[in-house]
Amino acid sequence: MQFEARRYDSGEPVRVTVEEGRIESVEPAWPRGEVADWPFVAPGLFDLQINGFGGVWFSDGGLTPEQVLSVLESHFQFGITGLCPTLITNSFDALQAGFAAIREACEREPWADRMVAGCHLEGPYISAEDGPRGAHPAEHVRPADWQEFTQLQAASGNRIRLVTLAPEVDGAVEFIRRAVAAGITIAIAHTAASGEQIAAAVDAGARLSTHLGNGAHGTLRRHPNYIWEQLGDRRLKTSIIADGHHLPASVVRSIIDAKGTRNVILTCDASGLAGCPPGEYDYHEGRFEVLEDGPIVIAGQRQYLAGSGVQTDGCVAVAASMTGISLAEACDMASRQPALLLGCEESSLQRGSRADLVVFRWSPGDRRLRVRATIADGVVRHGTLDAAS
Repeated sequence: MQFEARRYDSGEPVRVTVEEGRIESVEPAWPRGEVADWPFVAPGLFDLQINGFGGVWFSDGGLTPEQVLSVLESHFQFGITGLCPTLITNSFDALQAGFAAIREACEREPWADRMVAGCHLEGPYISAEDGPRGAHPAEHVRPADWQEFTQLQAASGNRIRLVTLAPEVDGAVEFIRRAVAAGITIAIAHTAASGEQIAAAVDAGARLSTHLGNGAHGTLRRHPNYIWEQLGDRRLKTSIIADGHHLPASVVRSIIDAKGTRNVILTCDASGLAGCPPGEYDYHEGRFEVLEDGPIVIAGQRQYLAGSGVQTDGCVAVAASMTGISLAEACDMASRQPALLLGCEESSLQRGSRADLVVFRWSPGDRRLRVRATIADGVVRHGTLDAAS
């Protein structure tokens, strides 16, 4: 396979050759016309937090392997070549069934196993308070339980690589220590923790703040508070939902300026209702609404969001527009940085790299990347490529 495009990080026109799932070469190319007419090529996007798509939630107790494969495949259209299926707070039986369905799907299809970089357990070890709890069902919130977790890990086939919890729940610090020793990345979110509790979690090995600025009280003490505490701890990286709805531009800019682009990860936190038409939906003993202008909320109000309806490609485009960071920085925050956090193989525009690539058009101000083709392990999984000259 061979195609031509502009590098996302320099704009240089290149000819990319792919053989047996790897990049064989990236060589300078000489366009006959305007290079501005060429699309960009970048590493495939990698999202740590995707809850489902099209009405299917990974945390659904009735989840089937067929549904898992359908949801995974649907994300190629957004330039996503790696993701963490995310299961939110639920009963043990529902979580166990969800992880088992993901394991079976991955064991059935090698492409799915490669696409699933790991699973993300968000909850159930989170704050029970309204606001920090977000859209997670209160009846299933509970203390950190290592024995329960090991059973869920077994059901997943040892695929759980990221756990988000609240530092203040009973047993959290000991849970963090045991998880880190087992090679699992711990993140903080859905918390009302004090500064001391957050510091204790980080001392125990927590490394990430999940969707910082969301899953919080509507009104906070000006300082100290749990957002400032995480923002100011240099040991914590952070993910943010830059979909244009979860955080205002000023907050996105402030987080990136405080942490630096190498310590910020873009996630869409796509709801299972992403891709669904506007309207109200019942799920998980709650009622949710997809609004006409895009946001997904807990039905009956407009303040508390319930995941995003925008995928990762939209977050890359919006983050660049909101903040003035470069296209390269925005793409790396949604590909390289999450891979580094979890210790996964990176995809890059270098010989020998795994050929996970996205070819797209983008102009400053666009609300999403216009994906022309997505290549995963050297196979075109979405769209088409123009043949090289």
